[in-house]
Amino acid sequence: MQQLRAAWRLCRAVLHVLHGMVVMTRFPALDAAARHERIRWWSAGLLRAAGLTLQVSGVQPRPGATLIVANHISWLDIAAIHAAAPHARFVSKADVLQWPLLGWLIRNAGTLFIERERKRDAVRVVHAMASALQAGDTVAVFPEGTTGPGDAPLPFHANLLQAAVATGTPVQVVVLRFADAGSAFSPAVHFLGETTLLQSIWRVVSARGLCAHVQLLPPVGSAHADRRALAEHLRELIAQQLQPGEPIAPQRMPA
Repeated sequence: MQQLRAAWRLCRAVLHVLHGMVVMTRFPALDAAARHERIRWWSAGLLRAAGLTLQVSGVQPRPGATLIVANHISWLDIAAIHAAAPHARFVSKADVLQWPLLGWLIRNAGTLFIERERKRDAVRVVHAMASALQAGDTVAVFPEGTTGPGDAPLPFHANLLQAAVATGTPVQVVVLRFADAGSAFSPAVHFLGETTLLQSIWRVVSARGLCAHVQLLPPVGSAHADRRALAEHLRELIAQQLQPGEPIAPQRMPA
């Protein structure tokens, strides 16, 4: 029974991705609001098709020029954030372009790509991010640079935060957590080590009671901040919200 349910979810998810590719071809004829609404609908629909429920809490996503900073757990992260903040443009590893179907969608959603094995490529991406922020876009990054187990954020790399510091753009933290019927931090979504995308997808569609929790914290200022201090502060905000018990009220970045 579990195998049949997983196969059904997988089929639904593949069909939803294909539908998304058709919808994406119509984007040039749509205004920004219509594109964002379709991104929200598609992202929430992908989570449902894979067997997840969605819970969004906290403040509203900040409109306009904003740098979204989130912890990184799974290939589901982008869909979870887009279901809450569909106007965000992501910075992603160039590796995702090789993902079947999803790679095409991610590329055509305005994503900025970074080749992490090339150290100097970060400078190019920071300039591209700064230009996007100055144009009023919302850009989303995962400063850990890789996926973690979800119960605590890995160390943050500060280089991409320079785009916000240089442009004086507010930063909004998004805290991601995936829970299931037996765990507050579900191992079913782990995308670690040598796990392949297909292996991870199968674990997700096979899981029971998965829920994607998306918590948006109040924006913090970045003007004149030291990027390393800012990175550590943002990481601590996420770590506090992932601690057991009641969420801790987020503190603003000290001046």
